[in-house]
Amino acid sequence: MLLLVVWVVVVVLALVVLGAVAYGVQGARTRLAREITAFEREVRPLLTEAQAAGARLEQVQKPS
Repeated sequence: MLLLVVWVVVVVLALVVLGAVAYGVQGARTRLAREITAFEREVRPLLTEAQAAGARLEQVQKPS
């Protein structure tokens, strides 16, 4: 009987630990998604400028 109680406690503790890990991973995933969105918002103007500069460079270097 004592062995059964020990196993039940072990299983419950394992589930609590796994739940805490899953909660932490979900939180990290949410923060990462927010960071990626903010990064894209900050980098988008630079990418647009770089593409425009590349297009202007092609026009300048194009033989007439």
